[in-house]
Amino acid sequence: MAQSRRRRPASRPASGGRRPAPPRPAEPGPVLELDVERIAHGGVAVAHHEGRVVFVADAIPGERVAAQVVDAGRERFWRAETVEVLRASPDRREHVWPEASVDRAPEHRVGGAEFGHIAMPRQRALKGEVLHDALARMGGVEVEVVVEPVDPAVAPGVDVEAGTRWRTRVRLHVAADGTVGPYAARSHTVVPVTSLPLAVAELEAIAPLGRTLEGAVAVDLIAPSDGDPQAVVRSPDDRRTARTAAPTVVERVGNRRFTVDRDGFWQVHRGAAATLTAAVQDLVDPDRFDPAAENHDLYGGVGLLAAAVGDRFGPSVRVTTVEADARATEHAGANLADWIGARAVTARVDRYLDELAAAPDDAGRGLRGATVVLDPPRSGAGRAVVDRLAALHPAQVVYVACDPVALARDVGLFRAHGYELEAVRAFDLFPNTHHVEAVARLAAIV
Repeated sequence: MAQSRRRRPASRPASGGRRPAPPRPAEPGPVLELDVERIAHGGVAVAHHEGRVVFVADAIPGERVAAQVVDAGRERFWRAETVEVLRASPDRREHVWPEASVDRAPEHRVGGAEFGHIAMPRQRALKGEVLHDALARMGGVEVEVVVEPVDPAVAPGVDVEAGTRWRTRVRLHVAADGTVGPYAARSHTVVPVTSLPLAVAELEAIAPLGRTLEGAVAVDLIAPSDGDPQAVVRSPDDRRTARTAAPTVVERVGNRRFTVDRDGFWQVHRGAAATLTAAVQDLVDPDRFDPAAENHDLYGGVGLLAAAVGDRFGPSVRVTTVEADARATEHAGANLADWIGARAVTARVDRYLDELAAAPDDAGRGLRGATVVLDPPRSGAGRAVVDRLAALHPAQVVYVACDPVALARDVGLFRAHGYELEAVRAFDLFPNTHHVEAVARLAAIV
């Protein structure tokens, strides 16, 4: 999705895909032998020790591992790091990123590739299990979901079987002594590396690995689909003045060009934008679609998914994209210029929906009969937006989600308003991480 806001750790220009946990204890905790049971939301495995839940990093369900406790400060659960695999899963493989391997001390394992030790089919199966479990527990629906790999035809250069060479945006951090590298998992410790296997090849070629960059704080690597790769060195006082135009890049999706701020949001997988465009087009029910209705793309960014709807149903489609970031809205207006009925609005989605609800019935701004594409941040739409949106009675909602739990919670909220989950597809847009993208259709049941 082509939003300019920063929203997902695995999708922003960063190599460490997980939020840092509390600092590691000064003294190592005990080493436990654990039988790993399942994968939890967030990419860690679940085990039990003397009745207590233990969340274990770098393990696979079915394995027996020795794991060192790194956080025992909670009564209900502990956190631990695998230090030795005692009985390996048949799905364990050599880690695709040597610096993230279980063979290294946990404090020196890079983040952002927490599933890199798992064979690709099992990775996708585990992600499907997490999505299924979330929808059952929080959404109240039982649905089996097959997580689909990205079609190589829309992702040139990506190794689908290895899950590598897909990241078009990477952030490297710079330590106080100038060392360049990603963060260690669940920390702010910079780890020097010799390779970036998840990055597209052209970014690895320009990455300043092995160099010292004193005075810098980060390096952003960007490989737009239209244009040369860039390495942007960040300093502590790196601030753009209001009078300085933000640099932009151009991204291509099929025959379409999208302008986006270089520092703005764009999906990091080389084939993600094309994959999500096709998925949204597939899941919009044409029998419920009215091109003359007040169709919307909420959290619309630079207009990627509004364009998907326009391309699916023709240039006369009415569609409004709503995005809080003014720069993204400015780009959306230009990117959607092909459609006579397209407009781009800068507004917070909740406030925008409040304005729609307050409009007179004859103002022509209702959503009855409309199709709404909903692409919220990682935290999901939430109760306030779902309640407001459902009260406006759109015919169908196509929900694009990067977090299974947030999606499941919102599915439950929609169902309470009479909207049922009719279809869901999931895509492996973040191989070798725990993240998964889902696209769902909810429709009002009459």
